[in-house]
Parts: sequence; structure tokens; C-alpha cells
Amino acid sequence: MFSYYLELALRSLRRSPGLTALMVLAIGFGVAASMTTWSVFRAVSGDPIPWKSSQLFVPQIDNWGPNGRSSDGEPPNAMGYTDAMALMRDHRAKRQSAMYQISPSVVPAEVGKHPLNVSGHAVYGEFFPMLDVPFKYGSGWSASDDTNRATVVVISGKLNQKLFGGASSVGKTVNIEGKDYRVVGVLDDWNPQPRFYDVVNTGGFSTTGDDVFLPFLTAIQTSMPNDGNTNCNAVPEESGFVGLQHSECVWIAYMAELDGAAAATAYRNYLNDYAREQQQAGRFRWAPNSRLRNLPQWLDNQHVVPSDTKVSLLVALGLLLVCLVNTVGLLLAKFLRRSGEIGVRRALGAQRAAIYAQFLTEAGIVGLAGGVLGLLLTGAGVASVGWVLPRDIAALARVDVSLLLLTLLVAVVATMLAGLYPTFRASRVQPAWQLKSN
Repeated sequence: MFSYYLELALRSLRRSPGLTALMVLAIGFGVAASMTTWSVFRAVSGDPIPWKSSQLFVPQIDNWGPNGRSSDGEPPNAMGYTDAMALMRDHRAKRQSAMYQISPSVVPAEVGKHPLNVSGHAVYGEFFPMLDVPFKYGSGWSASDDTNRATVVVISGKLNQKLFGGASSVGKTVNIEGKDYRVVGVLDDWNPQPRFYDVVNTGGFSTTGDDVFLPFLTAIQTSMPNDGNTNCNAVPEESGFVGLQHSECVWIAYMAELDGAAAATAYRNYLNDYAREQQQAGRFRWAPNSRLRNLPQWLDNQHVVPSDTKVSLLVALGLLLVCLVNTVGLLLAKFLRRSGEIGVRRALGAQRAAIYAQFLTEAGIVGLAGGVLGLLLTGAGVASVGWVLPRDIAALARVDVSLLLLTLLVAVVATMLAGLYPTFRASRVQPAWQLKSN
């Protein structure tokens, strides 16, 4: 019977091409707007490391006091050098790493090639296993390398391709800021979005990944400047990079890996005890005001998902709802205009279920056609989001198989749902009245 209902539906749609085109356009535009904004929202709101995010925590220590706090009483969202070094020295987490953003110059070994300006981070060796960073060649450095301020480096696969043609470069040297560093590892493809390990200094999103990772203490020893955000509640007493280290300015990101609720509670107590010790020593003149959030809570606290994307998604869903309401009206007018046909079929013995099947099939075809149009408009929309959103965020939106299938599914299901009421009204047509009036 489905083929029969399909034939009737196509015949009906061909009888009123203008009305059919209006419904297809309404569904196509509504679905395309929703799927375009969904592709952006999906990209920026996803969990960047779902298998481990509940074990990764970001500690905060209030080294500014009440005058430096935000209106909601939050401490600074980064750390100063003194506190970061104290936490690393006490090492109360399973793994942990202080980190800051760097932007050094890499000098290729080949004569005549210009230096490359690259981005990266100064981190501790535990950074790599803590974040499950994938390696193509080699690995990260050891704890002794951190302690001894070894001149080692981990480079990205992209930089390895530029410098060494993509072959294993483990054991070779790279000239960074005029100093030779031994390559111990080459990363596989890794550029998590959002950039969860350093939200404060990167803003959360970046189309380009880090090219170099240097030992934190080595970078400090060579006075490699911070290329990220530096926030101060007072002008440092000393100038330069050393003055930054001695000040209460916050510029260092920090992440710790903790296994289970008990470990998180113990670490939270440690942060409060540390702040209390600083208060007793006279450095802090206020009560402890520490925070410890796991990664999802931290991303939410830092508003990593831009409010623009949330508002756009709600607006697009509202547009889809308006389009569906209009489709309901068009289907209702179309179906009730065929009351005579329905009356004759009912008088000849057709059951209400047959009427439902026929008209829902017709609604499904409209939805499928609207979905196909929606696919084309969604592709155009995803390619154009850069006009209204920041480039780094817009670049994350993409059209993949799951988005294509979801677009078709939403179009068909939404249109069939929109067709339920018109079909219900059509199935309630009284045969006797239609036969008398005709």
C-alpha cells in the first residue's frame, strides 16, 4: 500500500506546485538555520577530553585579596609564579603542570631559510601523560629533565615536517632563540578544541596548534617571555621578566590530575591550608579563598562557549518553529480542500488509518524535499558563519556525515509532526456531509 500512497502523494503535490514549493522552502530554511547554528554550537561546547575530564582539575588561589576579586568573589583565574612553584614543589596531585604561553623563533638548520615564528607552551614533563597527548615519534621528557633544566623540546608534526621532512627527528637538535634543544618527541595530530589546558591565555579556541613544548624551568631560566595574558593588581616593584616572577601578577595556567572524589577533597583542603599558611606568614592579609573545579566546571565558569552561539541556536530553533507552524497552516488548507475526495474514499470503505497513512506520506515527502534543500543551505551557512562569528570559532564548524543525516532526519520528522494535526482534521471529515454537498 505504501507505493499506492506514495503515488497519491506525488500526484497531489504536483497539482499545487506553488503551495508545495512554499512548504519545501519553509522547511528548508528552518532546518538549515537550525543545523548551521547547531554545527557551531556542537563544535564549541563539546568535551575536549571526555574520557578524562572528570579527573582534570584547575586550582585557583586568591593572592590579590578582596580588592582584586571580581564582583562574585572569585579569585584570579590564573596563578602567580610564587604560588605555582609552591604547588609544583609540594606535588599533592597524581600529575600536575604549571604552564605559560611562549612564542619563540625557530632557526632552520638549512642555510638561507628564514627563522620561523612558532607558538607553544612551557610545561612540565607530566603535562603529556596527564592530558594523554599523542606522539608520532618519541615521548615527553622525564622529571629529572625538569629538575635539571634540560634543553629538550617536543615539537608538533607540522613543525617536524617543515624542519625534517616528516621523518623521525628524535635525538636531533632544533635551534630555538639561538640555543640548541634536543628533540625528544614529535606530536601526532593534536589540537583540542577548546584549548582546555590553557583557557586563560588562549581564550579557549585557536585554529593553529602549539608547535613547541619546552620544560617550564628551562624557559624560566632562559627568560623566555610570556606571550599570554598577564594581569596585575599592582605595578611590579622590579622590571622585566624577573620582576614578573617576583610580583603578584597572574600569568601561569595550572592543571592537576586527581583520581576520585576523595583525592579532590584532599587537594581542596591542601589549597586552603596553603592559603592559610601564607596568611600566617603575612603574605596574605585575608581568609583563604581558594577554588578547585574539574574541567567541565572550569570551562563553564570561564564561559568558553560564547554566548553568541547559544543565542543564535535559540533564535534558529525559534525560526524552525515558526516555519513548522506555517507548514501546519499550509498542510491544513491543502488537506481540507480535498474534503470531497476524502468523503468519497470514506464512503467506499476506507478506514481512518488509511487516510492517516496517505497524508502523512505526503507530509513526509515534503519534509524529505525540504531536507534536501536544507542540506544545500546548511552547507552554504556553515561556509558563511565566519561573517558573524570570530574566525577561530567559525573554522570549527564543519559539515560531516552525522550533520547531513541529522538534517534529513530533523526535516522529515518535523514535517510529519507538523502534519499530524492537519491529518487528524482530514480524517474527521464526515462522508455523508461531503456526499450531500457534492
